Amino acid sequence: MEDEKLFEKYRELFLKIAKDAIQTFVRTNQKKCVDEYPEELRMKRGVFVTINENSELRGCIGVPYPEMDLIDAICESAVSATQDPRFEPLREDELDKISIEISILTKPEPISTKDPRDYLNIIRPGVDGLIIEEGFSSGLFLPQVWEEIKDPEKFLDELCLKAGLPVGEWKNPQAKLYRFNAFIIKEESKK
Repeated sequence: MEDEKLFEKYRELFLKIAKDAIQTFVRTNQKKCVDEYPEELRMKRGVFVTINENSELRGCIGVPYPEMDLIDAICESAVSATQDPRFEPLREDELDKISIEISILTKPEPISTKDPRDYLNIIRPGVDGLIIEEGFSSGLFLPQVWEEIKDPEKFLDELCLKAGLPVGEWKNPQAKLYRFNAFIIKEESKK
């Protein structure tokens, strides 16, 4: 990624901003973000924030497309991850048990092919994050999901399920597939 050095330079700031946004929201139900930050960070980026508690997923929500400034996307994603509908809302007594991970995304690019089965050879396991869209349904897997689902066909099938689509729907020519990469900033896991 072209901005890796910049993101690495500010990794601690990003973690602090996300952590402060999470703590403030959980404690006060108020959204808080910073107004002052370096000009070089005023760029539009997609961002996902993952919250883990004792190394188990506790929430993961984000902004997939570069539609807001990076810092605002970090704050928005951090707060949203505390309210992931797959889990109970994050509680104040959990704050000292969580660790966070920030994924800063490249712009999703469409993958085009005449035969959808070619996706199995086009996608790059361990590298590509994927988005599937069909009609009003969509689902996203970050590149980190490859750690759990290594087989490309199973990866695509599970992505369909996440989008609320039937298994194998990625083979439907109406389904659109996009790929992106992510710069990942991890906070040390709390056990």
